Amino acid sequence: EEAGAEYEIVPLDFSKGEHKAPDHLARNPFGQVPALQDGDLFLWESRAICKYVCRKNKPELLKDGDLKESAMVDVWLEVESNQYTPALNPILFQCLIRPMMFGAPPDEKVVEENLEKLKKVLEVYEARLTKCKYLAGDYISVADLSHVAGTVCLGATPHASVLDAYPHVKAWWTDLMARPSSQKVASLMKPPA
Repeated sequence: EEAGAEYEIVPLDFSKGEHKAPDHLARNPFGQVPALQDGDLFLWESRAICKYVCRKNKPELLKDGDLKESAMVDVWLEVESNQYTPALNPILFQCLIRPMMFGAPPDEKVVEENLEKLKKVLEVYEARLTKCKYLAGDYISVADLSHVAGTVCLGATPHASVLDAYPHVKAWWTDLMARPSSQKVASLMKPPA
């Protein structure tokens, strides 16, 4: 959305095993989502897909051409991948997926353990965002945008208010969600009424 790329979302029915069907395995050999097909190019892994789309349509989101700025974008993409998302995903699984897919209540111990991990990560984000408007600097980048989908899902849990304890993180998130691209992504993630 932010890069202005044209795309088509092709949903898969996991309950029918469509993610393990040969045509999808040709797109993603791990049988997971996301997967991108652009002509004869197949990509998987969300950050690789995002970087490709940015390089093709809006390279300024990667800060290509400026060694230090692009390095900071890479750093914060790695932080999102290796710190933020690993703390967030178990919360999302317990609060959203487990009840919906398995009819089981969340394991509150797992949720609490990961909320503590997430808070530690948010402390680092808070410190960073006191120095600049966005994670990589005073410019929006794919590093910021890569947080949208997961954090939108966090908003659907009883723990959405965790961001409120970090005023700079909250301001950053509010700014991100004011972007038309983030609003579109959030609207696509809502289940039909």
